[in-house]
Amino acid sequence: MIPLVGFGYDIHRFSTAPRPLVLGGVCVHDTRGLDGHSDADVLCHALADAILGAIGEPDIGHWFPPTDPACAGICSLRIVEKAVELLRAREGKIGNADCTVIAEAPRILPHVPAMRDALSLVLGVVPTRIGIKATTNEKLGSIGRGEGIAAFATVCVLLPE
Repeated sequence: MIPLVGFGYDIHRFSTAPRPLVLGGVCVHDTRGLDGHSDADVLCHALADAILGAIGEPDIGHWFPPTDPACAGICSLRIVEKAVELLRAREGKIGNADCTVIAEAPRILPHVPAMRDALSLVLGVVPTRIGIKATTNEKLGSIGRGEGIAAFATVCVLLPE
């Protein structure tokens, strides 16, 4: 197996409409949700794009276009599942994933174990192969002003030679 690395990034503003905040497939009840066509789970979106990038596929907008009514409100774990499905079609698997959520609020740390559990089921790896960290933007820019949340993800996939 050869290792390939992918990188993903996503950002969404907070919604003005009432909706739940979903991060890493977990509902976080501490704050309002993010605005987006799907459930706006920035962590899952960054992770899916990292997987897709590692295998040379187009980003999630290609597979789940915001203009497609069938994608409205979709659980972003399904988006990660699609990326993993494309990886497995190449007989590949996930080695590990490392993710960072950037937000002034809410506190992410209490939700990390549940996020790792939810993502491990979709990725097909043990939770210890998934890193999820959080940081603030030190009050700088739109994230620092509390206007939204962003996430970065790096993934190592293993493909046959």
